[in-house]
Amino acid sequence: MALLQPNRIRVLTIGKLKRSWLAEGVAFYAKRLPGLEVVELKDSTQAKEAEAVRQARKPGERLVLLSEEGQTLDSLKFAELLSSWTSDRVALVIGGADGHATTLRQQADLLLSLSALTLPHELARLVLMEQLYRASTILQGSPYHRS
Repeated sequence: MALLQPNRIRVLTIGKLKRSWLAEGVAFYAKRLPGLEVVELKDSTQAKEAEAVRQARKPGERLVLLSEEGQTLDSLKFAELLSSWTSDRVALVIGGADGHATTLRQQADLLLSLSALTLPHELARLVLMEQLYRASTILQGSPYHRS
């Protein structure tokens, strides 16, 4: 499996982190994933958020929407998926409180769920960052992930 290339991954997220403990957690994992870009987009209506995602998306970037209705992968399968996309650029998108607009969902390359549970979008960002770091360590053969 190919190693994770954080500089080919962007996290697009609706809204800003408001709780300091979440911001600290996200920063903790971001520091361990040099090159990973996190882009905060303004929260608004679903339609405006979808347009902001479309505007922020780079040409040729895979569009992966995080959604509670998405495909659920364990950490190993998530690492394998990211490894299979090493030559691609990927935008992982965390929607706002009302989720993603249908038009954006139809454009997605993949709907991905972090959990069968509904997570607030701020917590979803922290979980995603940890899972990206975990995927990186899995692909490196690091002992961080214990299965």
